[in-house]
Amino acid sequence: MRCQVAIIGGGPSGLLLSQLLHKAGIDTVVLERRSKEYVLSRIRAGVLEWGSVELLREAGVGARMDAEGFPHDGTYLACRNRGFRIDFSKLTGKKVMVYGQTEVTQDLYAAREAEDGRVITEVDGVTIHGADSDAPYVTFVKDGQEQRLDCDYVAGCDGFHGVSRKTIPDNVLKEYERVYPFGWLGVLSETPPVSHELIYAQNRRGFALCSMRNANLSRYYVQCPLTDKVDDWTDQAFWDELKRRIPEEAADSIITGPTIEKSIAPLRSFVAEPMRWGRLFLVGDAAHIVPPTGAKGLNLAFSDVHYLYNGLVQFYQGDDEGVQKYSERALARVWKSERFSWSMTTLLHNFPEHTGFEMHMQEAELDYLEHSVAAQTSLAENYIGLPY
Repeated sequence: MRCQVAIIGGGPSGLLLSQLLHKAGIDTVVLERRSKEYVLSRIRAGVLEWGSVELLREAGVGARMDAEGFPHDGTYLACRNRGFRIDFSKLTGKKVMVYGQTEVTQDLYAAREAEDGRVITEVDGVTIHGADSDAPYVTFVKDGQEQRLDCDYVAGCDGFHGVSRKTIPDNVLKEYERVYPFGWLGVLSETPPVSHELIYAQNRRGFALCSMRNANLSRYYVQCPLTDKVDDWTDQAFWDELKRRIPEEAADSIITGPTIEKSIAPLRSFVAEPMRWGRLFLVGDAAHIVPPTGAKGLNLAFSDVHYLYNGLVQFYQGDDEGVQKYSERALARVWKSERFSWSMTTLLHNFPEHTGFEMHMQEAELDYLEHSVAAQTSLAENYIGLPY
């Protein structure tokens, strides 16, 4: 089997790269370890930067997003149960789109199937060979039979635990990590969202976030110790704690109900350099992880796709500059997004080592944000997405 670009990982970044390259006349094969049903069952983020919105439209998969997504012109920040609004549209002229990652992935799968794209699911033993040569290839096992896929390039879109990053030699790869001493307890409930825009709440009891998936599906989070277990939290205990942390008017109006999904996610910041080794490229979580504060994970993966897609198109047109500079260009944006996610996490969460001084500093920073147009503009520019 042969293609021009072998893509390891059938999540949203791998599928989007495949779809964009297909529209440019470049042949791809996507290899995915899990089943399509498993991939589509994963509950993930739902806030898209406007650059991500435009990239999905360019790929020809924006119709349902435009019809069913929820454009948000701003967001709310809260401190000690009192909130204020950051107006993205007024400050930057742009907005974000609330449209779940599961929906994005479903749209991408539908597009690849409609165009007979080669997406091979439930494969094992994926191994990358000759990434530092002019003739890379990938071997994998499907239905008990080992197969070989020859290609010009390999795109590693297989996440933090995938094989792509591990293919790069230890003496080449550098890794940077910050592990946070808390997690997010998240619930999904079939209830109307408490606010038509997201609420990020800093409280001395811990961070909280009020989010949404659609008009009747809400996503809520509270900061919790990493030692907590999901079974430690009844629905009633969760709702009671959430109300203690969010603005009073939101707590008074929130509609609660049984949760249909509940999980605890650890938080980390992680970057691997370089994002290219020979003819292997790292994309998305294979190269970097951000804490969910600020909604950068999927968007950062899509910015990688943007750089790689354009670089590969240029290569097949006779110019290899975009391929050669992929890692440099992608990492410049990665580190800026890492900075924003880290700063939002530091601002809004309680850390075990915090004294009264650090708590007052957080509250003073939020007070400054509330009253400074310059500070709000900086936050808005980062939240809606820095330019590619």
